[in-house]
Amino acid sequence: MTTETDALDQAIAHAGANTLGALLARTASRNAQNTALRFEDREWTYAELERAVHRVAHRLRSAGLEDGARVAAYGLNSDAYAILFLACATAGYVHVPVNFALKGDELAYLLEDSGADLLVADPALLPRITETRGQGRASGVGQIWLFTEEDEPGHSAGAQHPALLTTARNGSAPDTPLDVPVGDEDLAQLLYTSGTTSAPKGAMMSHRALIAEYAATIVALDLTEEDRPLVCMPLYHSAAMHVFLLPYLALGATIRLLAKPDVSETLRLVEAEHIGSLFLAPTVWVPLSNHPDLETRDLSSLTKAQYGASIMPVTVLQRLRERYPRIGFYNCFGQSEMAPLCTVLRPEEHHARPASCGRPILSVQARLVTTEGKLAAPGEPGEVQYRSPQLMSGYWNKPEATAEAFEDGWFKSGDQATQDAQGYLQIVDRIKDVINTGGVLVAPREVEDCIYELEQVAEVAVVGTPDERWIEAVTAVVVLKDGAELTAESVRAHVKSRIADFKVPKRVDFVAELPRNQSGKLLKRELRAERS
Repeated sequence: MTTETDALDQAIAHAGANTLGALLARTASRNAQNTALRFEDREWTYAELERAVHRVAHRLRSAGLEDGARVAAYGLNSDAYAILFLACATAGYVHVPVNFALKGDELAYLLEDSGADLLVADPALLPRITETRGQGRASGVGQIWLFTEEDEPGHSAGAQHPALLTTARNGSAPDTPLDVPVGDEDLAQLLYTSGTTSAPKGAMMSHRALIAEYAATIVALDLTEEDRPLVCMPLYHSAAMHVFLLPYLALGATIRLLAKPDVSETLRLVEAEHIGSLFLAPTVWVPLSNHPDLETRDLSSLTKAQYGASIMPVTVLQRLRERYPRIGFYNCFGQSEMAPLCTVLRPEEHHARPASCGRPILSVQARLVTTEGKLAAPGEPGEVQYRSPQLMSGYWNKPEATAEAFEDGWFKSGDQATQDAQGYLQIVDRIKDVINTGGVLVAPREVEDCIYELEQVAEVAVVGTPDERWIEAVTAVVVLKDGAELTAESVRAHVKSRIADFKVPKRVDFVAELPRNQSGKLLKRELRAERS
């Protein structure tokens, strides 16, 4: 039996909770009538956005999901996508973002490993879900909802109506805050990040970790309510969601959201809507820097430009900085396990250190450890390790991987870097062989295993090689069996039929043998060097 004292204690705890739902409530109370989000022809004030989140949260709770259930999101950027994330956090569920390029076994793995009970998808992606379930995979997903109504009836694949957006806009649906106990340490999201094997790992992110990262991000990137940011990079990726969308919502800014980073539309919106802040991966900055629309578009409103998720070519960065001296460029470096922002190189620091990724943000402590286990001296290469309140709680269902990722309470990033006496970091190389293509991580072994399915292949190694647009291009180096014949296009077609398009090799080289050391270990560094 609950006493008045118990009820009061619960009320006080709820009022003091540092959760994502509480964060939204605080912002909405300050900025109720201000525009929070614009997407296509739809616009939401903060009061409307909060009510929409509550409506979807009520619907989630009525679906019979248990506390802490995983809800997978499989779609392009949209207002409905953002609302689902906040509704999951408010209702006590765990959001699982799924790269919209995944299909087949890749899609099934994330749904099965996360134990997702509900999948919310774009209508256009339903055929992939139908195919996966037709193969007997992901059968544990009991319900499939849609973000928006289908364009073509008859392809529901079990999807339940009304669509999520319909619920969010339904003025007669319940829109009061849920009385659901959600704590700071409860999980808010599983961020899947690929390692060197074909099995991605789900980084467990708590409300507390994400909010710690938002606060430090706002300071490090000089974010303000007046910035008028454009968010067009994929929200399934932690950078767009947790470095820009959510921190800007916490501030009460007006955010323009795009489904995907189209360069022409991005430049048009910067001019038409006086965008002041723009984050793009280097793979988008590179084509933007050469786009003919730059000659005619007025970008005078843009004062903050952020780049990250992969290495920005210094020549491209210098060209942009010289052409637009009023724009402050910020280098954002991090990884999903850290929510993700770890270090920032500020605009005034670019001149002296254009290749640096900056210094740790205020919530992050970093150290460099040599292969001998000693702290690296200034200029000496070492693995970057972190301690922070924004660090993941561990890997979902992978206690051994979690234990391996930590050393004396420090998270081992797998990135090798140097650090100068002032604390500025410069990434040297990845200790692991993960390929960062366009800001998305690709595990070489997964691509190698796929190519090995071809009977003509004797050996294969997949590496990342320099590429003008993708920064690192997935490159397959293949040794054929004696007398066998195979074309590069045949290899690419096979991989494309099995896994996501971004993992398909952009280049396929045929060689007589792969380089190895005296102990027989494959020397991927030599393969990369030969193709640089």
